[in-house]
Amino acid sequence: MSIIAQHGEIFIILACAFGFFMAWGVGANDVANAMGTSVGSKAITIKQAILIAVIFEFLGAWLAGGQVTETIRKGIINPELLQADPQLLVYGMLASLLAAATWLLIASMRGWPVSTTHSIVGAIVGFAMAGLGLEAIGWGRVGQIAASWVVSPLMSGTIAFLLFKTIQHLIFESRNPVSSAKRYVPMYVFLVGFIVAMVTLNKGLKHVGLDLGFGESALLAILFGFLVMGLGGFLERRISSEKRQDDAFGFGGVERVFGVLMLFTACAMAFAHGSNDVANAVGPLAAVISVVYSEGVIDTASLVPWWVLVLGGGGIVVGLVTYGHKVIATVGTGITELTPSRGFAATLAAATTVVLASGTGLPISTTHTLVGAVLGVGLARGMTALNLNVIGTIVMSWLITLPAGAGLAILFFFMFKGMFG
Repeated sequence: MSIIAQHGEIFIILACAFGFFMAWGVGANDVANAMGTSVGSKAITIKQAILIAVIFEFLGAWLAGGQVTETIRKGIINPELLQADPQLLVYGMLASLLAAATWLLIASMRGWPVSTTHSIVGAIVGFAMAGLGLEAIGWGRVGQIAASWVVSPLMSGTIAFLLFKTIQHLIFESRNPVSSAKRYVPMYVFLVGFIVAMVTLNKGLKHVGLDLGFGESALLAILFGFLVMGLGGFLERRISSEKRQDDAFGFGGVERVFGVLMLFTACAMAFAHGSNDVANAVGPLAAVISVVYSEGVIDTASLVPWWVLVLGGGGIVVGLVTYGHKVIATVGTGITELTPSRGFAATLAAATTVVLASGTGLPISTTHTLVGAVLGVGLARGMTALNLNVIGTIVMSWLITLPAGAGLAILFFFMFKGMFG
């Protein structure tokens, strides 16, 4: 107990610094999930993407980022084992934040889209192995997370493939693509509104006391879907149907219609992402604050002060503005060539997968989900549409993430133990 009483202020300062660094990594790497397809399809510019993400990521993190968050992330460690030595949890959470943030910095500099959730999970597994032993880790939970490497991309890729095939059949292969787009796009707009509302209600707002059941969420999401459908119809009527001279097939007008849709998906995915992934930065930070304030008492769920969510939201924004463009370029243009209709299919498929996963309790990665969706859209056009070199690099970076996070966390854990222990 004396170590926590003696160094409590230093622990909180370090936790805030590392928490901000981790949130920076989330912004630099993971925001590409929300923005990569919109920028890659040229529906919005990189400057517009950053502006949208700054506003909606911050709002998501602050408004719905979680007043109560799980401090022991995803049930990986048994907190009972730390009751006798609460300082080990402090060292471990500081080491985990610093390790995951360092790996995200390396990945962002290389333009690799890696999972921030898997980075922090790997780091916590590493600290638990070093500080508590192999038996302290819930290997069943870790196995579930590892299984999501395959499940998330497969699921979202399949949905994106089927979704883009329906767009091709109903719109692009019809006699008049523009009039077909105006007929069928309201249906897709409704789907966007419905899915996005489900993402937000299921993943974003349960922390602020709005813990709605799946049925209640679905009802509200249907209402929101019709509302967005009305707004989309209004914007759609303002799009010119005139065929441009350089547009031989008349697809330009169709893509302009889908460009409007991409604006909706970009805003909504940024909000849902901010609300969900800020926990990767503030969860371990909240754990340190909780242990220090309670003078060594460990609680599995503790109240997160409002300023911690602002710190997390601020870090995400700074990361996006300073380094986000690299990963956005990989997701948006590196895997396959995107147009607004393809980008829309990929984003909607990713959002649908997130909703299905949150409804069934599957732990998934938004990064893996979105990359899988972009792959699905590329496959709908044939293998030649995919850049296999970029895909190989991305898969390799995914496989390295857990061991890299774990290795760095072990190193930093012994460093903090040596400094304070």
